[in-house]
Amino acid sequence: MSAAPGAQVDNDNSILLNRAALPPVARTHPLPAMRRSRTSPWIQMLLIAVALFAAGRACGADTARFPPTYISIIIDDMGNNRPAGEQAVRLPGPVACAILPHTPYAVDLADMAHRHGKEVMLHLPMEAIAGLNPGPGALDTAMSRTLLTLTLDEDLASIPYVAGVNNHMGSLLTSRVVPMEWVMQALYQHGHLFFVDSRTIAQTVAARTASAYHIPDLSRNIFLDDIPTVEAVEKQFALLIRVARRRGHAIAIGHPRPATLEVLQQWLPRLAFYRIRLVPLSTLLALKRSTTLPWQPPWVRPPRAILEQPGQLPSQDDPSNMWP
Repeated sequence: MSAAPGAQVDNDNSILLNRAALPPVARTHPLPAMRRSRTSPWIQMLLIAVALFAAGRACGADTARFPPTYISIIIDDMGNNRPAGEQAVRLPGPVACAILPHTPYAVDLADMAHRHGKEVMLHLPMEAIAGLNPGPGALDTAMSRTLLTLTLDEDLASIPYVAGVNNHMGSLLTSRVVPMEWVMQALYQHGHLFFVDSRTIAQTVAARTASAYHIPDLSRNIFLDDIPTVEAVEKQFALLIRVARRRGHAIAIGHPRPATLEVLQQWLPRLAFYRIRLVPLSTLLALKRSTTLPWQPPWVRPPRAILEQPGQLPSQDDPSNMWP
């Protein structure tokens, strides 16, 4: 989505995504030296355990002193391009697949994503300020409550295995309280769905409306591919890591574009070296609901960042995603 002026400004120093930045791994070989010494077998076992612990910590083990950092990634706009959609489904790790309703390959890609253990989402088209066409199944501000609810129900029925919803475009609709209340009331009737606010406008009321109607909700922090080049996507991926480290977690949205898929294919397998956990959105929702994190004793509260909404400025609706 094309960036608004001043969007996603970050004053931190750049993170270099290369192996030189990885924490050093213990390279000593204590066993031969211990065999030559007269060290007690019990002391030898203790030293081996310490060496293994140090190596594990260097390789990214999570402890209370070195807590994990969580990220989730959503690939939007799936359903129109089968090869790109299949490549997105095959990305390593629990990358969520947000599929547009009533698109030619929506059902096939949802089936494939489900078989690969990915979360399937309805990428719900919504009215944009600039009059861009969000595509079939779009919700708009001129709809009555009945028509909006029926349209949303049809959108949900068009895609199997839907676990959650996020907005496609929607800079106008997500800034209007009444239609968003209708959306959340309709989602509440389905009883098992979560909502992710794509934050295509600063004035969005989507997340707080979802919360008011007891819909589990999250909000996007970073767009990965406003500029669809490898260099730009890598820069945004580094920004995602910085935001996640400061806040404890972060959510990124990308699209099935060649540069985005190339960067994610390259870097997702390396996240463990940076003590970053790629997790499903359902895991972030569980962390948001919980009073402790997995590595904390029960009397310790989680970081406030887990419970807060993101502070990043949003981008605007992306004209490149306009329906043809």
